[in-house]
Amino acid sequence: MTNRRDFLKDCLAGGTALATGTAAGPACARETRARPPEALGLLYDATLCIGCKACVAACKQANDNPPEFSTVDHIWDTPLDTSAYTFNIIKVYRNGTMDHKDEEENGYSFMKISCMHCADPSCVSACPVSAMTKNPVTGVVGYDPDICIGCRYCVAACPFGIPKYQYDSPTGKIGKCELCRHRTKDGHYPACAEVCPTGATLYGRTSDLLLEAKRRIALKPGTITRFPRGRLGGPDQSWEGAAGKYLPHVYGEKEYGGTQVLKLSGVNFQKVGLPDLPEDAAAALSESIQHSLYSNLAMPFAVLGVMAFAARRSVVKQSEDEGKEEDQP
Repeated sequence: MTNRRDFLKDCLAGGTALATGTAAGPACARETRARPPEALGLLYDATLCIGCKACVAACKQANDNPPEFSTVDHIWDTPLDTSAYTFNIIKVYRNGTMDHKDEEENGYSFMKISCMHCADPSCVSACPVSAMTKNPVTGVVGYDPDICIGCRYCVAACPFGIPKYQYDSPTGKIGKCELCRHRTKDGHYPACAEVCPTGATLYGRTSDLLLEAKRRIALKPGTITRFPRGRLGGPDQSWEGAAGKYLPHVYGEKEYGGTQVLKLSGVNFQKVGLPDLPEDAAAALSESIQHSLYSNLAMPFAVLGVMAFAARRSVVKQSEDEGKEEDQP
């Protein structure tokens, strides 16, 4: 007599064969999507950052987020990482005596952590209900809590670990930086860039920010130059100072298909907490596999067909076994 284990084994074998056959066929990675021509973003320059965390406080205020405490006195807002209530944070790299800023040996450096607004975001690709979206003009990755079903696929998909879920709320939602898109109608721009006293965080078109980043990298350390503050193309708030010693790399120019938030540093990017990512976005391959498996509901129907066949075969086999038992004296 066929038991449940045999039935499930037949289903699993058939489903695996179908899945393998389908995936091995037309599932080829699509092209990684590029940034929109008018994409907006941020340039963070760690050599200009003084670790004041004004950007963290301004972000909290602009997004009406409560403080988070990591000390027993509960006096100061002291988040340890980004969360559903902290969209932007400054972390610090420390080594040895910490005598020199932006040096890997016996030095220290700051790094701003927030949403990178990827050109081809995995969170948008993974979201089954389009609660995560990418604006086709600005490229800003936005979130709609009214559509979100709380599956948290975006949390698992992001290589930067940015979208976070409000586990302490009965109507939990995702929290992440949206480049203060709710403030643009009033003529404002991201609060972190508005309040930064040194211009370490600069707002503008990503293409312009990339040119500015490469201009700084090309400068000889110590060269006196002007650093814009606030936003590129806005009122002149620039100041004059000495160029730092930069790594010859703009993080976000090519990583993961490119991001709209770019970063400069004098310390290895992985040491300051940024992941080492390939140039192709994972969404390019994962979407292709999903679309191949579920195109015209082919995969679900195929699996149901295998299950029906396995069930029918089990019934027939069971009937034959029962017939044999009746024929025995």
